[in-house]
Amino acid sequence: MRDFGPSPSAEELEALARRALDALPSPFRESLGDIVLQVDDFADDETLDSVGIEDPFELSGLYEGVPLTQRSIDQSGSLPERVRLFRRSILDEWAGGADSLEHLVAHVLIHEIGHHFGLSDEDMHALEEGVA
Repeated sequence: MRDFGPSPSAEELEALARRALDALPSPFRESLGDIVLQVDDFADDETLDSVGIEDPFELSGLYEGVPLTQRSIDQSGSLPERVRLFRRSILDEWAGGADSLEHLVAHVLIHEIGHHFGLSDEDMHALEEGVA
């Protein structure tokens, strides 16, 4: 377990996530459109229920939207796509692991963005390697 000063704030995690977004290859970065990036301490009960998770520490990120591979011209009036990062879950994983916080935030963010693009886990890992 790591021993250090105050926990990074939601704003600091968002800044790390935005740097990771900026490091994405341009075809991905330019295709994100109006995705909203949001950092919360934990997922709310409704969100946890919707993904079948009881312990809020088990959910570090979530993509909310319709993947590009599943969209149709019939869709309109939907909420904007959103990537949510859960600060306390990320910090808990960081404190107990060997990765840097920057790497962990980028990993979670890229995984959730991968859902937006309809990527496989293998494709998400390749994209992450390109950002690291």
